[in-house]
Amino acid sequence: MSRVRTRVKICGIRDRAAALAAAEAGADAVGFVFVGGSKRSIEPEDAAEIMYALPPMVTSVGVVRDLSVDEFCDLEQRCPCELMQMHGSESEKTVATCGPGIIRGIRFDPATIASELKRWSRMAEVGAILVDGSAGGEGESFEWARLGDAVGEMVVPKPIIVAGGLHADNVADAIRAVRPWAVDVSSGVESEPGVKDHGAIRAFCEAVHTADAALRTA
Repeated sequence: MSRVRTRVKICGIRDRAAALAAAEAGADAVGFVFVGGSKRSIEPEDAAEIMYALPPMVTSVGVVRDLSVDEFCDLEQRCPCELMQMHGSESEKTVATCGPGIIRGIRFDPATIASELKRWSRMAEVGAILVDGSAGGEGESFEWARLGDAVGEMVVPKPIIVAGGLHADNVADAIRAVRPWAVDVSSGVESEPGVKDHGAIRAFCEAVHTADAALRTA
């Protein structure tokens, strides 16, 4: 998938001020976590209020894990995010039923990453594949170069999103290694779990823009 710049998603948004700070810093998307027990979880109705306050061209993404199809549809009615990210062990049948345009989150494993990219890239209902260092939200990085090598294994080219352990000081390395469509950050822009640091958000977005500029002039 060709790219002219790296998109930025700030995930785990729980308040309007953080969402607007992300938009002002140049983020392309904000993520709302609808996973019970997560420090970044938010009620759909609260997320909807924030979502409707976003400026134009900032995409809302709902993050879910292992919902039934009925639960998924109910959530979409309560907070109709523009995109939905499935970050659990959902089956191909569930993804197909809930699609199209699903962001499929998978955990990086060097032994299975190539086969997982093949598996999900062949599904028309999957709009992008997000690769994380953990099951999600744990701030674990991984071997970005190994992912870069495996991207060519996709049956159908799909946008790749890199997540897990990213922050302003290392996101350029991930961009150089993978050349992803987007990067996704949560804990890397927080002052404490679930609390976004507006300065860290700005620094992260600036680091992404600087990395892109360096690639264009390399």
